[in-house]
Amino acid sequence: MGKSKVYWTDMRTSVHENLPQKLARLIKTAGIESIDFHNKFTAIKIHFGEPGNLAFLRPNYAKVVADTVRELGGEPFLTDCNTLYVGRRKNAIDHLNAAYENGFSPFSTGCHVIIGDGLKGTDEAYVPVEGGEYVKEAKIGQAIMDADVIISLNHFKGHECTGFGGALKNLGMGCGSRAGKMEMHSAGKPYVDADTCIACGECQQNCAHDAITITEAAQIDHTKCVGCGRCLGVCPTNAVNPASDESNDVLNYKIAEYTKAAINGRPSFHISLVIDVSPNCDCHSENDAPIVPDIGMFASFDPVALDVACADAVNGAPMTHHYHREEESDHFDSVHPTTNWCTAVEHAEKLGIGTQEYDLIRI
Repeated sequence: MGKSKVYWTDMRTSVHENLPQKLARLIKTAGIESIDFHNKFTAIKIHFGEPGNLAFLRPNYAKVVADTVRELGGEPFLTDCNTLYVGRRKNAIDHLNAAYENGFSPFSTGCHVIIGDGLKGTDEAYVPVEGGEYVKEAKIGQAIMDADVIISLNHFKGHECTGFGGALKNLGMGCGSRAGKMEMHSAGKPYVDADTCIACGECQQNCAHDAITITEAAQIDHTKCVGCGRCLGVCPTNAVNPASDESNDVLNYKIAEYTKAAINGRPSFHISLVIDVSPNCDCHSENDAPIVPDIGMFASFDPVALDVACADAVNGAPMTHHYHREEESDHFDSVHPTTNWCTAVEHAEKLGIGTQEYDLIRI
């Protein structure tokens, strides 16, 4: 595999071209028009941001992508899957309310918002992972798998578990259903918080493997549990929780394998905005100051090359004084020393998703 092309532009504007117009020019120069969008359902995978966080991408950028897809004959929709943790995006109703609160609506973006894994995060497709070492069958949101084309629109930022969040994280973790997210974060065996459980029996009724018994609280037999995650979706008090028992490296490997499941066999295109590079994920209900100044907008058909190009750009930028450690050359390691972002891109390259070698083309 030869070098992949990654296109980049900075955030400078003029009286002749604003940032939305510049983004449109970037993605067209990068070749998005070569995709056959005619009458094709197109999933634009984005993070709507946890309310309280202000680092997420503004909906204006999503409108540029949606408008471009529509100009090319496609039927775009914005999408994300429900979160594993308890917050404002753990079911489709709360998730839509959060998206609208943060400005993502048909009126602001020109396309509809569809939560990929349904009302309770249990609407999923089982997708084989060719060459998967850790995941043989990924659990991907059904609406995302029903799309004909997938575009990832990523806010590139730091991440406390994976080093950074870019195209692979947005696609792999983001396209996983709640059970899929549990599989990536753990060996797939949830547990019950007895103090929160009300012994209502909803989890037991929805368990197809007779793994749950009810006494004073629900109990899960891990010898019978297959990690389907249905109990997480139906619990009315959020008493069922995933175990976070995988290393960060294994988490990154699984994210790469989920990414392959999400994009394999259909056209895909990838866009990353390296702006407001917060130290943590947009899943936080807060965001700290950026770790580097704004760098620009990147686009490529190769999500691996795109992630590496964005990481290289961040590491080549001056770090803010608050985070700077003189001995560190990798900014993500400076912020989260227990992570290693290289494991995700290395595994993704091994799976044939893309290459770490790239030519950076400035427009």
